[in-house]
Amino acid sequence: MHIFCLQENLKQALNITEKIIGKNLTLPILNNILLAIENNKLKVSSTNLEIGINCLVAGKIQKKGSITVPARLISDFVNNLPNKRIELRVKPNNQLELKCEKFKANIKGLSADDFPIIPKIKDNPLVKVKGDIFKNALAQVVDMASVSESRPEISGVYMYFNKTSIRLAATDSFRLAEKNLEINSNSSKDNKLGDQSVIVPQRTIHELVRILGEKEGSVDVVLSGNQILFDLGYSQIISRLIEGQYPDYQQIIPDKTTTQIVVNRGELINNIKIASLFSGKINDIRFSVNPKKSLIEISSKDADIGENKSKIEGKVEGKETAIIFNYRYLLDGLNNILSDKVIIGLNDGSKPVVIRPVGDPNYTYVVMPIKV
Repeated sequence: MHIFCLQENLKQALNITEKIIGKNLTLPILNNILLAIENNKLKVSSTNLEIGINCLVAGKIQKKGSITVPARLISDFVNNLPNKRIELRVKPNNQLELKCEKFKANIKGLSADDFPIIPKIKDNPLVKVKGDIFKNALAQVVDMASVSESRPEISGVYMYFNKTSIRLAATDSFRLAEKNLEINSNSSKDNKLGDQSVIVPQRTIHELVRILGEKEGSVDVVLSGNQILFDLGYSQIISRLIEGQYPDYQQIIPDKTTTQIVVNRGELINNIKIASLFSGKINDIRFSVNPKKSLIEISSKDADIGENKSKIEGKVEGKETAIIFNYRYLLDGLNNILSDKVIIGLNDGSKPVVIRPVGDPNYTYVVMPIKV
């Protein structure tokens, strides 16, 4: 292999691909990045056997070929080079020579023949969606997925596709986030598969959100068996899907609430953060809602620290009530809402609480109260 390319382009490809690579002592080849000439471009690839990432780099090709080299080493080296033209050449005994102006290095690699095969998915896209919109929607739900291995079906993000929308959801059984993403029906004109639902690993979604933050564009979503492909044009993420049946979570979202609050989101977040300083070992804070005075009192108390109370004015309708929350779960939902005001629907101290942005019916956050 022999190719010339720009440092900036190679740097970006390496930064995208190397993030999924850990330190694998059992299979050293997984610590490497694959460099290969494909379709007149340099393809930079990485995998951890669950996720595979490909990035294409334009360049002047002198000779085809391939090699794998340690990901951290080549990434650190290229990142510190000047933004000039880089020459890459594979030499005998799996050595990669790199030259850039006054810099030169030889990196010992491994044969590309030993690199795991990243599946090539060639099915028609199920849907096309704008990258920035998709990124923001995924970011609003991904952190709510469970990190426990005891229930793998809720350890990922649920995606339900039809011809007009994508529904995203994630839960760890203590809180739940759902985002409905409307799409242009023209973007689904090639969809011959009908409605589809899948569960995508949380790590895959985190990587997708990260990569979507690098460039603008659109994403083609392709399903093939137990694999999903997110094709961004300049890069691809291929991931296995989680098997199993996602729980019927919509049945826990309250249809009606006995108390409704409309309050400034920023002020609420600030008061919760202050109350958290005095919360106990279970991160508990108390909401006391008074409709007659249009006040929400937030309080917390710990015998070893002290206590705190604050009041927020808001629009309050319904019954007077008190409820105890894990403040971390409250903040997780409120921080993913972009509107200035939020609607909070309460019932009693044991039933789910629903939080929605004012003016955006497409995002729903549900949190379970702490029962005492």
